[in-house]
Amino acid sequence: MSLIVITILAPFSAAVLILLLRRLPAVLALLGAAIGLLASIGLLLNTFNGVSAELILPGLPELPLRLIATPLTALLSTLVAVIGSLVLVYAVGYMKQDNEKVRFFATLLLFITAMQTLVLAGDWILLLAAWELIGLSSYLLIGFWYQRPGVRAAATRAFLVTRSADLGLYIAVFILIADAGSSDIETTLNTGGSAAVAAGLLLLVAAMGKSAQTPLHDWLQRAMAGPTPVSALLHSATLVAAGAILLIRTAPMLPPDVLLVIGIVGGITTVVTGLIALSERDLKRLLAASTSSQYGLMLVAVGAGVPLAALLHLIAHAAIKSSLFLGAGVFQHSRESTTLTDLQGAGRDRPLIFFAFALAALALAGIPPLSGFFSKDAIIAAALASPNAALLATFALAGTLLTGAYMARALHILWRGKSQKRALVGLGWMGGGLAGLATLAAILGAAFPAIETLLSAPLPASTLAQILGLAAALGGLALGWLIPMRRLLGPLLPWANQGFAIAGGFDAWMVRPTFAIARSCEKLERVLYSGVLAVGRLGLDIGRAVRRSDDRGIDGLIFSLVRGTVNLGSRARTLQSGLIHRELAITVVATAVILVALFVALLI
Repeated sequence: MSLIVITILAPFSAAVLILLLRRLPAVLALLGAAIGLLASIGLLLNTFNGVSAELILPGLPELPLRLIATPLTALLSTLVAVIGSLVLVYAVGYMKQDNEKVRFFATLLLFITAMQTLVLAGDWILLLAAWELIGLSSYLLIGFWYQRPGVRAAATRAFLVTRSADLGLYIAVFILIADAGSSDIETTLNTGGSAAVAAGLLLLVAAMGKSAQTPLHDWLQRAMAGPTPVSALLHSATLVAAGAILLIRTAPMLPPDVLLVIGIVGGITTVVTGLIALSERDLKRLLAASTSSQYGLMLVAVGAGVPLAALLHLIAHAAIKSSLFLGAGVFQHSRESTTLTDLQGAGRDRPLIFFAFALAALALAGIPPLSGFFSKDAIIAAALASPNAALLATFALAGTLLTGAYMARALHILWRGKSQKRALVGLGWMGGGLAGLATLAAILGAAFPAIETLLSAPLPASTLAQILGLAAALGGLALGWLIPMRRLLGPLLPWANQGFAIAGGFDAWMVRPTFAIARSCEKLERVLYSGVLAVGRLGLDIGRAVRRSDDRGIDGLIFSLVRGTVNLGSRARTLQSGLIHRELAITVVATAVILVALFVALLI
C-alpha cells in the first residue's frame, strides 16, 4: 500500500475503531498516530533520495483527485504527524480523568486526517474537501466542553469567522481552474495577469481567516475555551498554519503587488497582536495572540518574496508554540486556572515543566542557538533584502521585540511568587509529550540547512539581520522582565485590552450588521411568506367554489339525466311481460295513436 495512503488512513482508521469499539481510545489513538508518523517519515526520506510519489483518484470529469508527496508536502506531512503524535502523548495524561475520551481522541484523529489530506493534496478539489473537514473538526474540538459557559459561543464564532473568510478560497479556486483549465495545483501556479492578482488577494482573505490575521484575529483568543491539547495542536502547526501553508504553496504565482499587500497585512498583525499579547491577563490567551503575531511574521516573509523563510518559521513555531501550550496546560492543572495572577509562582511548582516552557519561550523570542533564532533571522534577512525593506524590516524587528517582551513577562509571572505544589494525575504522560516538543524547539534549527538543500531554495544571508534580530530579542526580553506591563504599554493599554477594536471592532463592523441583515431577511421572508399564503388561500377558495359548482351544477345535471333515463328504462321494462295478447293489444293501441296523430297532422 502506498505510503501516502497509510499516512492518511492510519489516523482515520484509528478514529473509526475508537468510535466502534469505544474501548482503549488512548491506545488506539497512539497506535494510529505512530503508524501515520512512520509513513510520513518514509515519504520525507524518499524525497531526500529524489523520489516523489503521486496517487491519482477518480474525481470530477477531467478533474481527477491527486495526492502528491513532493519535498514540500512530505515535509509538511511529517511536521503534522510529529506534532500530532506528541500532543496525543500529552493528551493521554491530560484527559485521564475526562469521561469523554472516546469522543475527544476520535475527533482529534479526524482532524489530523484532514490536515494530512490538506498538505498532501495535489489538486484544488481535494484541498477544498480537506479544508471543509478541518473547519468541521476544529469546531467540534474547540467546543468539546460545550457544557461550560461561553464554549459554544467561542466555537461558533471561530467557525463563522473562518468559514466567512473561506469564501475567498472558493472564488480564488474557481478563478484558477477557469484560467488554467485544470484543478492541478502546480498547473494553476502558472496563472498570470489579472487572474493571478484577483486569486492572490482572495487567497489572502482565506489565509487571514484561518491564520487569525488582523482584523480577523479575535476568534483565536476566544478559541482557548477548548482543552489544552486542542490549543497546542490546532493553534500551532495545523489549523492556524493552514492559511500560511496556502500562501507558501501558491507564492510562485503571486505578483509583486499582491506580495506587498500580504507583507503589510502580516506586519500590521504581528505588531497589533503582539501588543495584545503583552497586555493579556490570561496565559492561554497570551499564547493565542502570540500565535497570530508569529503567523504575521510568516506573512511578512512571504511578502518579502522568500516563502522558505516563512516555512522555516512555521516549522520552528509548530514545536515552540505547542510546547508553550502544553506547559500552560500543566500550570492550569496545577492551579485550576489560566489567569496570570493565579499562576504566580506556578513555575516553582514544577521546575522541569517551567524549564521546558522557558526553553520554548526563549526559542520563540529568537535566542541562539535555539530554533527560533534561525527562523527569525531568515525572516529579517528576507525583509532587509526585499524591495520594500524599510517597511517590512521594521515590522519584522517590531514583532521580534514584542515577542521577547511578552514572553519575558509570562516567565517573570510564572516564576514570581510562592510554590503551591500538589499532586497531578497523568503528569508523566504530559511531561513526556512536552519534553519531546521542547527538545524539537531547541534543536530544529540544525535541520534548516538540510531543508534548504531539499527544497533547492537558498535563503538570503545577512550579518546585519542576525545583529538586529538578536538585539531586538534581547531588548524585548529585558523590557518584559524589568518594566511592568502598564508602564510599558502606557496609553496603548486600553486599546490593547479591547483588541485594538476601532469603532466597535469586528462586532460592530461585521457581526451586528450581519445579524441586522439576517433579521431583515427574516422579516422579508415573513412578508413574502404571508403573501404567498394569502395567494394560496385564495386559490384554495376558488378551487372549493369550482368544486361546489361542479358538484351541484354540471355533475347534478348529468346525474339527474342518468337517473331519468334509468327510471324511464325501468318503466319501459314493465311493458315486456311475455304475454302475447297483451303485447298485441299494446301494438294495436299504439298503432291507432300513431294513425290518429298522422291524420290530425294532415288536417292541420
